Amino acid sequence: MDKRNDISKDLDRRIDALANRSSLTRGQIIEDALAHGRSLAWQEKWVEGVQAGLDDAERGNFATEDEIALVLNKYATR
Repeated sequence: MDKRNDISKDLDRRIDALANRSSLTRGQIIEDALAHGRSLAWQEKWVEGVQAGLDDAERGNFATEDEIALVLNKYATR
């Protein structure tokens, strides 16, 4: 099998997984990544970080305002 096909299928799986874990559609994920010059891997990490924060909140482990500010600054659109 052509290596490009393998990469394309892997990318499709990652986009689907990201869409399933967020409120974004496949089109929105791709459009946002292209518009901001960000990789899908960056978006994947962002969604994982948001999910981890939500999981912590459900367990009663709330972040401080300083921790929230650090995360927002890290992922701020430039």
